[in-house]
Amino acid sequence: MASAVAASGGARVCMKSGQGQATFVLATKSPRKLMAKPSCCMKIDGGFAGGARSAVQGRRSVASPLAAAAVPEKQSGFEPSPWSDFFTGYEPEPLQKSEEWMLVRANELKEHVCMMFKSCNNMATQICLLDTLQHLGIDYHFKEQIDTILSQILESEFFSSSSLSEVALGFRLLREHGHWVSPAHLHVHGEPTLEEAITFARRHLRSMRGSDLKTPLANQVKRALHIPLPRACKRIETLHYISEYKEEEGYNPVLLELAKLDFNLLQHVHLKELKAITEWWNNFSRNIGLSYIRCRVVESYTWAYVVYYQRGFKLPRRIIAMMIVLITTVDDTYDIHATIDDCRKLHEAIQSNNDDWCRLSRANTPPLSLIRRVQEYLKRLYMELLITFKNIEDEVPANVDYNVSYLRKAFQNHVSGYLQEAEWSHNNHWPKFEDQVNLTSLTVGGPTLSLSVMAGVDRKIMKQSLDWAAGVPDVVIAGGKIVRFMNDIAAFKRRKCKGDAASSVECYIHEHGVTDKVAIARIDELIEEEWKILNKARFENHAILPALQPIIDLARSSSLFYDNRNDVYTTSTHLQETVESLFLKPI
Repeated sequence: MASAVAASGGARVCMKSGQGQATFVLATKSPRKLMAKPSCCMKIDGGFAGGARSAVQGRRSVASPLAAAAVPEKQSGFEPSPWSDFFTGYEPEPLQKSEEWMLVRANELKEHVCMMFKSCNNMATQICLLDTLQHLGIDYHFKEQIDTILSQILESEFFSSSSLSEVALGFRLLREHGHWVSPAHLHVHGEPTLEEAITFARRHLRSMRGSDLKTPLANQVKRALHIPLPRACKRIETLHYISEYKEEEGYNPVLLELAKLDFNLLQHVHLKELKAITEWWNNFSRNIGLSYIRCRVVESYTWAYVVYYQRGFKLPRRIIAMMIVLITTVDDTYDIHATIDDCRKLHEAIQSNNDDWCRLSRANTPPLSLIRRVQEYLKRLYMELLITFKNIEDEVPANVDYNVSYLRKAFQNHVSGYLQEAEWSHNNHWPKFEDQVNLTSLTVGGPTLSLSVMAGVDRKIMKQSLDWAAGVPDVVIAGGKIVRFMNDIAAFKRRKCKGDAASSVECYIHEHGVTDKVAIARIDELIEEEWKILNKARFENHAILPALQPIIDLARSSSLFYDNRNDVYTTSTHLQETVESLFLKPI
């Protein structure tokens, strides 16, 4: 039974010999109601504009000389964000202990954990410790110890163990860290035995759901069947697991205390960043003056957070969040408001802005003559795009070799994709399914966000990682396809915007003459194929695994934003309880 659980990909398969039961992960956490509810976006000119209240406070940024231009009247069909200015004025309640005391205590607990690594007298205990640290979200504190354990597993005769559960756990951990071994749900093309193992495991786990499984095991089995652990959003997994770990037999109170302290300490860091990014959005939103744009800055930061949650990753979180906002802004402009002529002129300006960029860098204000090609109501948006990239460049520390020109070029290519979609829609063109997927797996944001996450890699491999990601390798395309497919399935029955081109689901139905049920089933199969590409990428270039991992995490984030066929980025009230649990509720 234990080996079947491990093969399912959602199991925590470390168990005592002879017990006959395994412990699963992916618990849910019952959200607590907040006393104070966040305000809604302000209604302006018949539409909604989130937080157009004040300029960035306390930060120097390039100003837009067109901020007073007229705002076109246009109402958006999107629901307002539940957050608006909430985080700019939010002050968390004091914790029971001071932050200084928490930091000291956390360091003491880290020393205890280091001693645990040294005192582990067998490989099975070591991998169970490693697995627990990962689930609790505190493994990043012990990278050296974890690398040592994984090397020892590879060099040992561990895989001759009679405990299938321990072997399966070891396989999964090794593959997650880029070592070539064979557990399920991390399988690649050409591994039919593992596909059989997945089917076998799922069948038996489903048969157990109506049996006498105790809490938390019963709920964990249900969640493991819903989303395999290697594809689950890691930070959400941590939130779930912390709430259940104490109920596990043999839980370690030191690990649980450290996990809670770490989560709460990081929460204070993230709240400060949420305030700053909301203030940036207020300034950006006010300056562009486009009331049809979705206010999704908190949701964008949440997306960045689930890729990089650790302390020390403020820059990549900020860049990722800002780029998602820019992508959303241009996407809404092309889909909702702009005519095809507007789209073409904005695209032309964005593609030729290399000279604008250089002049902006020297003069700090873009000459008005450079934006005459753009429609009047989009001139401020064009200028804010230039200003945002300039400010990102200014925010990169001198000791970080992150070249923003890579990101700017990716964004230009991204907008070219939007124009192609707009041309299809304008001409009522139904592209072939393959052509549609090839384009929209890029316009979903994969290449642009892949270069955004490179801001978080070690400077020793920064240049190599940027060159690699800029080449749009197969892993970036695969991750984009996963997000695109899940997005399209979630959006299929939701009202389309006026400018939306046909989705992958619609193109498949149109091309093959099948029902939506058949089309979605086929696309689900294609999602499985793309996960195999991501899994294989872990072993192809071990040197850039630290750059690959956040790209995989971008794909894993789709389990949060598009779970159960829902698009919680667009319908953001569905994400509200998750945001509350991540940022507003100490553990």
